[in-house]
Amino acid sequence: MTLYQPFLDYAIPLLTERLDLAPYPIPAGFEQKEAITGKGKKEQLVVTTSHAFKSSKLRQIRAAHVQGGDALQVLNFVIFPQLNYDLPFFGADLVTLPGGHLIALDMQPLFHDEAYQKQYSEPILPIFNKYQKELPWGGDFPEEAKPFFSPAFLWTRPKETEAVQTHVFEAFKDYLQAYLNLVEQAQPITNSERLSEILQAQRNYINYRAEKDPARGMFTRFYGEEWTEEYIHGFLFDLERQIPSVQQSV
Repeated sequence: MTLYQPFLDYAIPLLTERLDLAPYPIPAGFEQKEAITGKGKKEQLVVTTSHAFKSSKLRQIRAAHVQGGDALQVLNFVIFPQLNYDLPFFGADLVTLPGGHLIALDMQPLFHDEAYQKQYSEPILPIFNKYQKELPWGGDFPEEAKPFFSPAFLWTRPKETEAVQTHVFEAFKDYLQAYLNLVEQAQPITNSERLSEILQAQRNYINYRAEKDPARGMFTRFYGEEWTEEYIHGFLFDLERQIPSVQQSV
């Protein structure tokens, strides 16, 4: 089963078509990793592959794709803007586990003031509303996570795999296209105070995501703690590593 491969097969050509795309370096050992889980008839190969790109306005576009049979399919697809743009993050967490599907799609905001929401969240609300009937609200999520999501946060738990292959896939396409429209229109920020605020907002988001990464337990079980922590901090959420002088410059 490769439930989320079509999402990647759609996204990468689209990004290539619409952006000045270039490769983003993937640290050695993270391009692909394999593990065997279970025993006997329950033995299963788990393969994790990484993809990464960048563009003039986007610091890192990256995906972690985990394939482990019918009961384990994951695609974590995140776009981090360059630090001189106030663009939101694009976030797609698409997870299939033995208990069902967990889907989160959003343009995760740097700020929550009215002007920012009008610029970046309100244009996405019609897309969010379009999918509410087929992809209803997935229920509570942690209070501490709420500042990192927008009013257009699509959080759902579809019961049927077919809903993932149809409605979720269409929502992913619409959100990604809309995000690339925002990227196209984005202008660089030159105000030094605003640049500091952007940097701090990005760091807050990335540090929170790295600390609370729900995949940590799964990766540790498959590949060990050392590989997992390096994957999280050295690739998935690597801002601190990539900009060693960040703290001194703010």
